[in-house]
Amino acid sequence: MIVFPENISLEDERVLLRPLQENDIEFFLPFAMNEPETWYYSLVSPAGEEGMKKYISTTIRQRAAKKEYPFIVFDKKENKYAGSTRFYDIQLNNLSTQLGYTWYGKEFRRSGLNRHCKLLMLTYAFENWGMERVEFRADARNEKSVNAMKAIGCVVEGILRSHSTIEAGGRRDSIILSILKNEWFGGVKQRLIEKIDY
Repeated sequence: MIVFPENISLEDERVLLRPLQENDIEFFLPFAMNEPETWYYSLVSPAGEEGMKKYISTTIRQRAAKKEYPFIVFDKKENKYAGSTRFYDIQLNNLSTQLGYTWYGKEFRRSGLNRHCKLLMLTYAFENWGMERVEFRADARNEKSVNAMKAIGCVVEGILRSHSTIEAGGRRDSIILSILKNEWFGGVKQRLIEKIDY
């Protein structure tokens, strides 16, 4: 049986993912105050100072309960904090997890940063943590996000119709995608490596 990791830091020459802490709010406030559209498709919206405080404290409590593992993302190329991502819905007994709640500030989007993060996290999930399945979810209308997941090798499994409410109002259909361990070792990892700009 695998165990819940106490301290994960993931790093390559472009990016550092380290455990999110309460005092990291100082790095996230500029995004929360100035880029609220970042979370247009999200289930939760950390826009504004209070929204961001709640966002951070909630996921840190979930980490303490061994349900999530949130990271702050540091772009080493730009020498700036860029956003956040996490493992969530961690099911150690089923050897599965979801990867998501990923967001970046405007200047870091479409910069190649996300692929570095995904390579580090997927490598950890399958090769260090021993997961058999990593799942991804998104608002089915969010074409950029869905296309990005497909581009790294995710397989579309289906749509959960009227799946959940969103903070912007209304309900969303959620698209489900995944990567399995045999797919990771069977070519997904290599194709992702080849797409990364070093």
